[in-house]
Amino acid sequence: MTYNIVCDKRSYSYEIQSHSHGFGQLLFPLQGSLNIHTDSEAITLTPDHFYYLPPQMNHQYHSKDRNEFMVLDIPMHYLPDYTESMYMPLDQQWNSIRFLLLEEAQEDDGQSSALMDLTRFVTHKLKTASPASIQYIQQHFTKPLNLQDLARIENYHPNYYSNWFKRKTGKSPKQYISHLRMKKAECLLMNTSRTISSISGEAGFENSSSFTRWFVKESGITPQQFRRLNNG
Repeated sequence: MTYNIVCDKRSYSYEIQSHSHGFGQLLFPLQGSLNIHTDSEAITLTPDHFYYLPPQMNHQYHSKDRNEFMVLDIPMHYLPDYTESMYMPLDQQWNSIRFLLLEEAQEDDGQSSALMDLTRFVTHKLKTASPASIQYIQQHFTKPLNLQDLARIENYHPNYYSNWFKRKTGKSPKQYISHLRMKKAECLLMNTSRTISSISGEAGFENSSSFTRWFVKESGITPQQFRRLNNG
């Protein structure tokens, strides 16, 4: 998981690689091409298009030619709750966005106000789509939820629902709920001075001890450490 915006130029090798990552990623080809294969699509990305990869989407990638890409890694807490992949022509507006990102990549450490504002603008243009059960989770993730009730919303058997949900989001229902709770907790830790006990209740935990144990397990650091790192 990354907490900072990363904006830089990258090149990709001929070797086929496969992974997923805990952040959204925008790729703008500057020269050459990149072959990308996900569970739902296979594309060859060239300089007249751009591509957005949602968090946790498994994908393979490699390039057959000399290449350079402008890449923006977008931390979870900047993104809408659920985003879809995007393979789009590089129209005038997106070409302007690419130019601005290139300017930022020349001298930025990932934390300038200009890059943050540009990233927020970009995230508002991403495609979002939430089936009924995912919308329900987004509205009630701080409350107890069970698989049977969620499956019933989509009229699916619970076993099928689990597989369907994983294909849709890249996560199990439990992981997705945990992701939403983490985004909520991170936002409160970064943007408020509320106590850990208050934040734990807001994120759906009975007490601060269980919240702290969960936070450390998910992020590797305590809520207090996260707050210090992100508030300077």
